[in-house]
Amino acid sequence: MKTFHKTDPTATRIFHKLRVAFFVMLPVWLFVVGPIPASGQENAFPQEKIIRILAVGNSFSDDGVEYLDELAQAAGIRLIIGNLYIGGCSLERHWNNIQGELPAYDYRKNEEGIQTNRPKTSLQEALQDEPWDYITVQQVSQLSGIYESYYPYLPAILHYLKTHAPNPNVRFAIHQVWAYAGDSDHPGFVHYDRDQSLMYRRIVETVRKIARKEHIRLTIPSGTAIQTGRNLMGDRMNRDGFHLGYGLGRYLAACTWYETLLGSVEGNPYHPEGVTPQEATLAQRIARYAVRHPYQPASLP
Repeated sequence: MKTFHKTDPTATRIFHKLRVAFFVMLPVWLFVVGPIPASGQENAFPQEKIIRILAVGNSFSDDGVEYLDELAQAAGIRLIIGNLYIGGCSLERHWNNIQGELPAYDYRKNEEGIQTNRPKTSLQEALQDEPWDYITVQQVSQLSGIYESYYPYLPAILHYLKTHAPNPNVRFAIHQVWAYAGDSDHPGFVHYDRDQSLMYRRIVETVRKIARKEHIRLTIPSGTAIQTGRNLMGDRMNRDGFHLGYGLGRYLAACTWYETLLGSVEGNPYHPEGVTPQEATLAQRIARYAVRHPYQPASLP
């Protein structure tokens, strides 16, 4: 493949055409998705209620909720987020931890903006710590598009969570994670022939099938949001080829979590350093689109 330098006139013309196409089509795409309400953010919950979310996850759930508390605070939503963190943790390992009552997690908790980390915590301890309104589950990224990897572990995990959750009305969600960057060197990329589009399609198909089979009514479509973001803004969502970047990538995922669990994110004034107001507006609209169309990313024609 030819490598272009900054002074290459061919590269300049190509970049200019892509830039023009993006900004020409952006208003059309935004029109299709819909306008931002003039009144700004509308909360789905009364201000006095605290919403509690527990992620039985890994580093990808960590990426997903990084900016969720700031978005909630900006909207006046009281939020507690718990993340049972082990890097690269699979459903099989989660189930083994439950069976052995193993204190294997960093229990990362954010209580209305106050962050704590309790190492050597068991899943059981974190589960009993709060009357969680939502509990999310996910497979480790490299296995997320492989249906057989979810069994027999996920049904057993869900049964345990349903049986022991303090809140009898807790709702469950499955996190549809994202495909790797096109140039990722993650060893698990070989499961998908190192093809980003193939990985995305298999993750979407698998999560859709799993959610139906296990009667999980909520899907957090981070994968579709990130893929749409790539289609509209380029493959620049990752920091290392698989984890999300600290700015736009993580922000887009957080907007998707928000849109799924807390209500409309459109008009929310918060955006992290490195994300422009224009990018934040687009990210919020992408999140809205992804939640309404969780299995089909949008793209420029």
